[in-house]
Amino acid sequence: MTRLALLPLVPALLAAVANAAELTIQPKPFCTEQSFPATALPAEVSLIRLDAKAWPEFAITHLAAHGTTVAAGDLLVKFDAEDIDRKLTDARRALDTSELTLAQTELELKNLTETIPLKLGTLGRAARNAKEENQYFTQTRRKAEAEQAAHALKRAQETLENQQEELKQLTKMYAADDLTEETEEIILVRQRDAVAHAEFALRMETLDHDRTLAISLPREAETLATTERETALSLAKAEAELPRQLKLQKLQLEAAKTGLARDKEALADLEADRKLFEIKAPAAGWFYHGPIEDGRWTTGDLLKTLMVGGKAPVKRAFATFIPATAKLGLLAFVDESTARSLAPELKGNATLSGREDLDIPVKLTKLASAPGPDGRYRANFDVTWPSGITMPPGATAELAFSSYEKAAAIVVPTKALAFTPAGWTVEIKLADGKTERRPVKRGRVAKDNSEILTGLEAGQVILTP
Repeated sequence: MTRLALLPLVPALLAAVANAAELTIQPKPFCTEQSFPATALPAEVSLIRLDAKAWPEFAITHLAAHGTTVAAGDLLVKFDAEDIDRKLTDARRALDTSELTLAQTELELKNLTETIPLKLGTLGRAARNAKEENQYFTQTRRKAEAEQAAHALKRAQETLENQQEELKQLTKMYAADDLTEETEEIILVRQRDAVAHAEFALRMETLDHDRTLAISLPREAETLATTERETALSLAKAEAELPRQLKLQKLQLEAAKTGLARDKEALADLEADRKLFEIKAPAAGWFYHGPIEDGRWTTGDLLKTLMVGGKAPVKRAFATFIPATAKLGLLAFVDESTARSLAPELKGNATLSGREDLDIPVKLTKLASAPGPDGRYRANFDVTWPSGITMPPGATAELAFSSYEKAAAIVVPTKALAFTPAGWTVEIKLADGKTERRPVKRGRVAKDNSEILTGLEAGQVILTP
């Protein structure tokens, strides 16, 4: 900046110096104090939540009041169990059905395992026999039966011829006599009957012969060939189908076992969930609506449904049980500046609104090394509660600490400090009445005052705005 550019600032600086107050530096006590609210919370709590495995809905029929002091066994929450009891009945019936289905499937598998070889054997023998019968008929029996029919026809023809010849000879022989005797007549009659019978037999044999060759043998050939094909097809079908039936039955058995296991699991889950429909106090203590987790008591929209007729959430805490034996401490969430000022084992006091007369010693026992999602640090404090005071969980107190103390410190008003490229500086009045800006090293800051570690001495005069 040029000299000409600085000229307009000179009157303003001179005016500031003229209006500045003089302060003579004298050592005096200096301390930094911190105060912030804290909540009385127990180190030991039992979160109440519905870790249901299967049941999705829990309608509240009874809910102990918030902050209730309870004894062991007192009913805290009860839910409407009508629907789940019906579901349990259905689940037990389904389990019985699955057990019967499994037993029947096992029996059918055993039966198939034993009967399939028998069926295949029977069908195999039938196919083999049909093939052999057809082959024998085609190769041997058909020709033999045709020959037999021809032979029978020929024999009938020969028999007729013989009977006719014999009748002819008898007639010729008896014709030589002038007188035919009665016996001779009887013999001729019998021979004529024999000829007639032979003629009839020949006609019948001719019919049989013709039917055998034209109908019976071709029909039997067709039947035997069809039987051979049908038994072969039945065997082939059975050889492909029966093993598949056996495999399907095994799969059905596995499915039945899986179904039974799932039904058992479903019933077990429902029975476990049924136990959640009444929640009782495990010991004497307090019952609070809303969860107390990680030092925070949260309710939010939960309280809108946490009532008789409402529904409790599943898989998340909705209430808290605090044992009467639980020791209450104080817990606070402080900003980053306050967290830096808190030393391990730091001691201080707690003040209860309305009972400011009570002296309640507190000691820092734990301070988070990193901030939470909200940017604040969790701090736990041990408390010595005065006798005769019963602090309910969730009550608040104001904590006060002196985090830094020095009996004789060089202290200046913070507004007297200015930060320059050379660091922190103050305006000092010199012996000749002039002033100069002198660099200093700043220490702790308490409200409107700052500790000066180096750069100033007792008796020096500084200017403050």
